[in-house]
Amino acid sequence: MSFKSQQEQVDVWAQQFAVPYWQPLEMMARLTEETGELAREINHRFGPKKKKSTESAAEMGDEIADIMFTLICIANAQDIDLDEAFDRCMEKVGVRDANRFEKK
Repeated sequence: MSFKSQQEQVDVWAQQFAVPYWQPLEMMARLTEETGELAREINHRFGPKKKKSTESAAEMGDEIADIMFTLICIANAQDIDLDEAFDRCMEKVGVRDANRFEKK
């Protein structure tokens, strides 16, 4: 599994603009907004707050993809290799959570 192609695809898109990536706090605000949209959809589907009859259902996959796009923008702007970062994360949870949860 690799994030390299996604990071390249986002960078190609971003480089068409005079300022390819927003400032870090602007991207953090967008990430917060996108995460809120996912949270809202999850709350509507699984929580007590149901949608109004005038509201259309959002696609959870689309909301997750919006979050991923924004995270990739942050990573690209900060020269972070997501493959390396994700490998470190999996190594960390593999050790930390080895006996934390009930296994099949």
